[in-house]
Amino acid sequence: MEFNRYQELARRTQDPTITPEKRLEHALYGLGSEAGEVLGIYQKAIQGHEIEENEVVKEAGDVLWFIAELADCLGVSLDYIAQSNVVKLLDRYPEDEGFSPERSIHRKV
Repeated sequence: MEFNRYQELARRTQDPTITPEKRLEHALYGLGSEAGEVLGIYQKAIQGHEIEENEVVKEAGDVLWFIAELADCLGVSLDYIAQSNVVKLLDRYPEDEGFSPERSIHRKV
C-alpha cells in the first residue's frame, strides 16, 4: 500500500468534531501512547512473556495511524514525510557509504 493511500483511508476514521488544536493533541498523545504499547510488549518479554508478533504489528499500525493524523494536522502527506526523511538520511549517510558508527556519532543535524 502506498503511504498517501493509507493516509486517505486512515483519515476516514479521524474524529471530525474536534478542533484542529485538539486534533493535534490527539495525534501527539496517541502517538506516544501507541508507541508505549509497542514498548510494553517487549518490556513484558523481559518478564518471561512471549512476544506475539501479530500484536506488535497491530500496535505498530496504530502508531502509523497517529502519524497519519499528525501529518494531516501539519498539512503534509505521508509521502512527503517519508521522502523528507530519505533526503535527510542520504545527506547524513551518503548512498555510496551507508551507515557508519563514525557518521552516526558526528552526524549532521
